[in-house]
Amino acid sequence: MTECRMPPIAEKDFTAAQKQAQDEFVAERKVPFSGPWHVFVRSPELLMRTHRVGEFLRYRCSLSGRLSEFCILMVARHWSQDYEWGAHRKHALAAGVTEASIAAIRDGRRPSPLADDEQTIWDFVSELLATRRVSDATYAAAKARFGENGVVELCGLVGYYSMLAMTMNVARVEPPEGETALPRFPE
Repeated sequence: MTECRMPPIAEKDFTAAQKQAQDEFVAERKVPFSGPWHVFVRSPELLMRTHRVGEFLRYRCSLSGRLSEFCILMVARHWSQDYEWGAHRKHALAAGVTEASIAAIRDGRRPSPLADDEQTIWDFVSELLATRRVSDATYAAAKARFGENGVVELCGLVGYYSMLAMTMNVARVEPPEGETALPRFPE
């Protein structure tokens, strides 16, 4: 990977709006200010609106943590987003996604075996990312398993993590410390 285009801004160089956004983020999320947020702080209002959507999708959506993290890894792999992958690989393991599934997603393969709910996520997310829509059959399967609310939240996860991935790819955000870059597929 080449040098980061938008490295972290030193706190002493923050504008008042950037400082306020960082302080609110840390107070609300209770996690370090890292990864995409160093990029998004360049637009403090977008940072705060984006973080609130992410807080809902990560911690309060109707899909289980295991299914959410499975989806997030699929999105990170689709965009070859190293930071997103490295950060969420650990979350996925903690949420119950198997090492074998994580390795398959990393390598661009369909994991096998998959639980029924993971198969529904795999089919829906794969199809949505590949074709920008889903077939009636794929939609019906997702709706039957997760309801309309779950389908909308699944779309939200794909869209939110795609936005983060695209932004971090443009900024060339490096993987988290201790993590390695994803293998690149031919483009």
